[in-house]
Amino acid sequence: MSEKLRICIVGGGFGGLYTALRLSEFPWKSEDQPEITLVDQSDRFLFSPLLYELITEEMQSWEIAPPFVELLANTGIVFQQGSVTKIDIEAKQVTLQDDTQIDYDKLVLSTGGRTPVDNVPGAKEYALPFRSLNHAYRLQEELRLLEAANLDRIRVAIIGGGYSGVELACKLADRLGEKGRIRIIDRGTQILEDSSQFNRETAIKALEKNQIWQDLETEVERVESDSITLIYKGQTDTIPVDLVLWTVGNQVSELIQNLPLAQNAQGQLEIEPTLLVKGREDIFALGDAANSYDSNGNSLPATAQVAYQQSDYCAWNLWAAATNRPLLPFRYQPLGEMMTLGTDNATITSLGLKLNGPMAYVARRLIYLYRLPTLKHQLTVGFNWMTQPIVELLSQ
Repeated sequence: MSEKLRICIVGGGFGGLYTALRLSEFPWKSEDQPEITLVDQSDRFLFSPLLYELITEEMQSWEIAPPFVELLANTGIVFQQGSVTKIDIEAKQVTLQDDTQIDYDKLVLSTGGRTPVDNVPGAKEYALPFRSLNHAYRLQEELRLLEAANLDRIRVAIIGGGYSGVELACKLADRLGEKGRIRIIDRGTQILEDSSQFNRETAIKALEKNQIWQDLETEVERVESDSITLIYKGQTDTIPVDLVLWTVGNQVSELIQNLPLAQNAQGQLEIEPTLLVKGREDIFALGDAANSYDSNGNSLPATAQVAYQQSDYCAWNLWAAATNRPLLPFRYQPLGEMMTLGTDNATITSLGLKLNGPMAYVARRLIYLYRLPTLKHQLTVGFNWMTQPIVELLSQ
């Protein structure tokens, strides 16, 4: 082991980035200051809950996807851009695509997941996931081409009636206006099955107001370049579409699945309450990569809120392990849920509060502004939000 503790964090999402930032804030003695390396294949962090705002151009990409080098400036954290091709847990070494090797004493795995689109014929070729900045750029380009074609109607099918599907549908309805013909397709009996009743009812009203169809108890049989084949109660129907968006499913990265570590059936790493991978004292896992539970043993969803809260505990436990302090078990605090339902519309249930409409839209924005990763970025984005109406007024 080197004189300084070497911590390698693989994945720069909510779990990885916030763990790194929190670690850099602890009161380390100068001789104990660790070498922290953050690895991600992208050069930018993505604040994914605000990704939908790019569709309607309510926000710009720099606001929700700041470069890692800016966020990590003056923190002492080293950022290494690259795809991890191998993790040797016995040699304690991470290898990148360009053969760069990073030695570590402690490893944090926060690799996120991906939306699987290879379970239905044609989905991989013709359906677009909506999970990354590149996905948002591709969707913007697809919409631009469809709008430029001057079609009488633009037909969009969104697979999945969860949070992402509903939020996407409402934003697209705002952008496309009367030309939009949007439908949500879900195999369940209702949309937002895991949501609170208040948010579900509010979302249904928003969908009805925007004339967004809901095809429930419906499965996708096949996706073609200009059509989609659905199965409803044994009946097959093929309908024309211009765009298919896929929002269902979450798959752990192959990198994690290939590790010789304890995993569940979905490939997520089995972890202790302290976020240590079972059977290891040197590897932590959080976010989508981990099979996470609350203090009552209930399984937790793979959401940004879970990874965000886990990052505090992961950072503390890394610091505690290095300074001979006891590790803390993760205690999840359900803070409620927020959804955007279009421009100037949202719904919130949090800590007894129920709010919808323009007030919820503003509150959601402010809460997410507070959760942006650094104070500098919070101030820059906040200042832009305040001055934007003035700039738009002067440009008229």
